[in-house]
Amino acid sequence: MSATKELFGGSITTTLPTTLIDASNFRQVPDTQEVFISRDSGVSIIVEVLQSVDATELREAARCVVSSSWIQVQWVKPACLYVSLHFDALAHDNDAKTKQVNETTDVPNGSDGTTPDPVVLYGTQTVQKFNSQSADEVRILLALYRVLDRNIDLVMTMNVPMASADGGAVSEEDWNEAKAAFEIAAKSLRILDYGLFA
Repeated sequence: MSATKELFGGSITTTLPTTLIDASNFRQVPDTQEVFISRDSGVSIIVEVLQSVDATELREAARCVVSSSWIQVQWVKPACLYVSLHFDALAHDNDAKTKQVNETTDVPNGSDGTTPDPVVLYGTQTVQKFNSQSADEVRILLALYRVLDRNIDLVMTMNVPMASADGGAVSEEDWNEAKAAFEIAAKSLRILDYGLFA
């Protein structure tokens, strides 16, 4: 079951599973983020307001096609480039041991231009947490909404642990449900008040 959630004081709305709880109810969350976590697993969704990334080198764009290898250089759409840069930044912040972009897709959201259409990335990161002996395999879904006239990248990220040392991993069936929920959230996200980005 899903419901519409107001984010950032109602400036943004999206549809999220009702099983997710607002992390700000029990821990501090930065003003630029909205964080929702699963009660039953390590799945989380984060919506974050960030400065737009700037990619100037062609080799950065090539990572959209060839992960971290620069053997093959191809022209890629700029949207793919920017979503991949956010994925790389997330991998850096997670101190990921490995990272792989599996797919990027333009997703029409049917908002008639009132909210930018997102570019959605699906990738995987291997992350070793809390000095654990084994690494977690985390599937990442990332939707990027570029608000160019405000120099803002609105990023929605879902982290889905498939193997986890702390027991928060989910099954393939749960992954498919999480992926479907993310697709609904990404398509339903609406920016109602652009004053949020002032």
